[in-house]
Amino acid sequence: MSWNRDDHGRRRGYHHGNLREALIHAALELISHKGPAGFTFAEAARHAGVSPAAPYRHYRDRDSLMADVACRGFERFAAALASAWDEGRPTPSAAFDRLGRAYLGFARAEPAYFSAMFESGLDLKSFPAVQDAADSAFAVLRGSCEVLVSTLPPDRRPPALMMALHIWSLAHGIASLFGRGDAARRAIPMTPEELLEAATLVYLQGLGFGAGGPGPAQS
Repeated sequence: MSWNRDDHGRRRGYHHGNLREALIHAALELISHKGPAGFTFAEAARHAGVSPAAPYRHYRDRDSLMADVACRGFERFAAALASAWDEGRPTPSAAFDRLGRAYLGFARAEPAYFSAMFESGLDLKSFPAVQDAADSAFAVLRGSCEVLVSTLPPDRRPPALMMALHIWSLAHGIASLFGRGDAARRAIPMTPEELLEAATLVYLQGLGFGAGGPGPAQS
């Protein structure tokens, strides 16, 4: 894509590029400054340097644009989580720790995507592609919990889905409150990673994992 800019760096026009990419980029910039509900469809077009009618070539309305942004965010999120988990190598414990750090890292590095994914208020029934992308990201976490649960004796294994939902809630809450890369981040006397590590350790010990983290408890 190509942009013309005036002497102050503002966009003046869009020429012969990828309209969809330009609109997604504009939406991300607007989300960064105004939040996911803080701008109109026409404003996104104006920010991309195109006519108000141009976005309708790809999107029926603003929610459709937001859904596209959220879908792309979840795809990137899923890839980051899968890379961190790395099929549980070298050990499930080490990989699970990386997974939590990747969750926080994404919120820090991609606050606009993070907002579009979780704060846009989209009706997921109307946008099944977003639901599918979100499910794919959650599947990485659920799969990692299934591996961890399998290390416990059969009669002491908690439901992997329950565990995944609990860990997701922990990671997401810490990311949203303390780990974001935007002005919504709150200051605490420790790093978000340290907070998540401590909370996860307490939780896993409550499920019967050993003091060192995932793995059978020592008798």
